Amino acid sequence: MNWNGRRLLEQFLPSVLAHSQGDACRVVVADNGSSDDSVAFIETNYPDVQLVILDKNYGFAGGYNKALQQVDSEYVVLLNSDVETTQGWIETLISFMELHPDVAAVQPKIRSYTERERFEYAGASGGFIDRYGYPFCRGRILAVVEEDNGQYDAVIPVFWATGACLCIRRKDYFDAGGLDDRFFAHMEEIDLCWRLNARGRRVMCIPASVVYHIGGASLSKDNPRKMYLNFRNNLLMLYKNIPQPVYRSTFLIRYFLDCLAYLHLLLEGKFKSAHAVVEAYSDYLRMRDSCSPARQENLRRTTVQWIPTQFRKSILLLFYVKGKKTYESVMTMENQATQSENLP
Repeated sequence: MNWNGRRLLEQFLPSVLAHSQGDACRVVVADNGSSDDSVAFIETNYPDVQLVILDKNYGFAGGYNKALQQVDSEYVVLLNSDVETTQGWIETLISFMELHPDVAAVQPKIRSYTERERFEYAGASGGFIDRYGYPFCRGRILAVVEEDNGQYDAVIPVFWATGACLCIRRKDYFDAGGLDDRFFAHMEEIDLCWRLNARGRRVMCIPASVVYHIGGASLSKDNPRKMYLNFRNNLLMLYKNIPQPVYRSTFLIRYFLDCLAYLHLLLEGKFKSAHAVVEAYSDYLRMRDSCSPARQENLRRTTVQWIPTQFRKSILLLFYVKGKKTYESVMTMENQATQSENLP
């Protein structure tokens, strides 16, 4: 997906083409209503690359929904324009899915393009969320990103796979409703993966496949607009997907935690970001009714009430109070708690 990314196309499209060869593989650039010369650049320099040109910017979610309707393939890869691929990246993903028909989507290991020995914030080595909807990764807890020393090279089921490089069966994509274009951008892939997991389809991380991602190429993580989208969309995602038995308690605790986040931003003097949180809640309440049919559909089609890859505790509590700042330390505590619960 491209939006005003001529510079990124020039930098990264050659690696994608070089590492995505063969009769069974086709590179498609979907242009999301760019106003720069992205389309002209591709037409001039890469005339064999298929272009899907959208009439305006539909956002990450809406753009992919429209573009994938024009692609006829069993598997599709949602790939950001700021991703550098490596040899064998796509063959590794597809081979795994060919052998595991119960798997709907996979992601590679995502390393940082600028700090190449570190994981990348957006996806690292597979994504998870805690019971209150806060996402984290194997290799990245909140803002702490680990160095990749091979500690997370095992293939594992995950709660979500990053939209920066998401390989998914096209049938599963549309059967689950695709990305929610109300989100515009941010959290939409987690929302989609929640639906897949809840309907008995698996999502996996395949670390033998490696790509490098710049991240934040459109909006930095501290941008108030990005904060607004992350908060608003996360609340919409919870409303759409959270099981009824824990609905009320989850939202009460989540509201309390977000109030603390708001106060923290005020104390740091980040007034625009604090306002973004308030605006996100306001728009969430305004949009919630429009998501009610989606919630009813999701609950009706749920076959897995308690998804095994959803973390049962608060990642904020473990990070800020108990000092657990790596995935390994978080999971060690979770496993110990589970073993304790299972004692006679």
